[in-house]
Amino acid sequence: MPPPTRYIVQASLLVLWALTLLVPRPAAAQSQLAPVPPIRSCAALADTDLAAIAGAGSAVTATEETLSDGIAVCRVTATLAPAITLEVLLPTRTWAQRYLQVGCGGLCGRISLRSGASNGCALLTDGGFVMAATDMGHAGDDSGAWGLDAQKRRDFAYRAQHLTAKAAKALITAFYGQPARYAYFNGCSDGGREALMEAQRYPEDFDGIIAGAPAMLFTVQNTLYHGWQAVSNTGADGTVTLLSDRLPLLHKAVLAACDALDGAEDGLISTPAACHFDPASLICPAGQSDHSACLTAAEAEVARRFYQGPTDPETHQPLTAGQPLYGSELNWAGVYVADQPQDGLMSTNAALPAIRYLAFDPARPEADLASFAFTRATLEALRARHPLFDATDPDMSGFARAGGKLILWHGLADPHIAPANTVALHEAMIRQMGPQRVDGFERLYLLPGVAHCGNGEGPSNLDLLSAMMAWVEQGQAPDAILTTTAAQPSRFGAPDFAPDRAQAAGAALPEGAADGPRAQNGPDGGRQGRTGPRPEGPRKGGHGPRAEGSAQVTPMSRPVYPYPFIAQWDGKGDLAKAESWSKGPATQSVTLRDWAGADLFGTASYAARQTQPDPQ
Repeated sequence: MPPPTRYIVQASLLVLWALTLLVPRPAAAQSQLAPVPPIRSCAALADTDLAAIAGAGSAVTATEETLSDGIAVCRVTATLAPAITLEVLLPTRTWAQRYLQVGCGGLCGRISLRSGASNGCALLTDGGFVMAATDMGHAGDDSGAWGLDAQKRRDFAYRAQHLTAKAAKALITAFYGQPARYAYFNGCSDGGREALMEAQRYPEDFDGIIAGAPAMLFTVQNTLYHGWQAVSNTGADGTVTLLSDRLPLLHKAVLAACDALDGAEDGLISTPAACHFDPASLICPAGQSDHSACLTAAEAEVARRFYQGPTDPETHQPLTAGQPLYGSELNWAGVYVADQPQDGLMSTNAALPAIRYLAFDPARPEADLASFAFTRATLEALRARHPLFDATDPDMSGFARAGGKLILWHGLADPHIAPANTVALHEAMIRQMGPQRVDGFERLYLLPGVAHCGNGEGPSNLDLLSAMMAWVEQGQAPDAILTTTAAQPSRFGAPDFAPDRAQAAGAALPEGAADGPRAQNGPDGGRQGRTGPRPEGPRKGGHGPRAEGSAQVTPMSRPVYPYPFIAQWDGKGDLAKAESWSKGPATQSVTLRDWAGADLFGTASYAARQTQPDPQ
């Protein structure tokens, strides 16, 4: 080969090598731990003493040798007194000395052994983890009436996950003759709240905790937030005003106004804080009968209320930490936007159980949304149950001292839980503990275009589990995380408040409100944990298992970086390919506002919390 040609080839290879350095890779893996076989039979686990963990009546109720996604496991079902059910999957040939506990969504009441944000995690796919999950102390009742029982409230708030961890660890030691070397927790939505509750109340339960889109401010989230979204889209006749077929029009207008503000017109909004869009700009001209390319005044007003949220009628101060962000519009469908005027709203079914049975002391079993007051007084009344249910305590020094690592993540197009909540906790931790200490054990990732716990138009496949293991086991703190477009909808952490077509969406709009105030492997990467898939048949309300943002999406890959850094396009490469993106500047991508409950993200609000040394 002539010298000039050789130099050209060498230079080209050097450029290609340099480009590969720009593409984030999965974390270099965890410690290499040899598989450990069981020392006793699966059936012998029936004799494991769980009464010492959770009191009389606690026992293993069933053992079974079976397959979980092709992995041979011993499946153990157990009851922890008085009524907590858990399942544990113990691999019989592939256990790599690690334990993974997964959270549940909504009001739980069911067991799902699915690990999300784990796409491509080989250790999970190969059966390296013992996995466990719990129903949180009640079975299949989304009415919330179980909240009248103080014990069930405690079980749901914090007790069930903690005792499940203790019981699963006891079963691990009994089955393999040794404890797990590392323990991890992974949850999204209410599972994210459960994850943070573990870090705050029981900092030594887990070495690494992943909390996605956490419903950490449960009392406000399921009352003032979802309640407001429901009544804002309910007319005086009880029918839904803004319908799902209008959302593409609204979303297109938002993109036209704000997509380019982050430096790339890619159909995603990475810096929604910079977006200033007024839905009134889409109102049809007076007298125009064709509304196909514009909104009615009523429809635009619903969108405005969604973005703004409830405010106190006297002080005009916001009553929530944040609302859905610009760019999330397509994901409103099936949550607080319906297909037909007579359809119910998921937000109604999320709000009523909390308002009636969980969030207030005393309970309000006869409450409805038509008479629910969006006021500062209502927010103040939520404080009684705040130390029990919420997980916004920024003092995680106990978890940091124990060597724990925490990864928070949230989709910027999440319609269920405002990303501002997660950013507010991150900032509160920095104020409480200092930036250097927080940087030593916590990371926050915000995913553009991603809906609740996945889905949406943005790339939502990611593997935080491998990144967490590398951090815990090798000391490799995560930076860039590769995300890719999901091939099919994810159900990880998704709440199951199915709207009922026969139930009005919250009855008439309250007076003065106008003035102010879906089981599979798939992209989740996690094992189902059952011998067959859970059916996902049609739901009440006609929505079926549709996930937010499940419209056709553009295949893409992209790195995400720890907040406040955002991915920056190089200005010339393929927008859909990760190598065209690199670490950009620190950016306040989510606005934090001065709201009436800002102090709920503070240590003083937890003065009444009494962590029980013995959770029995």
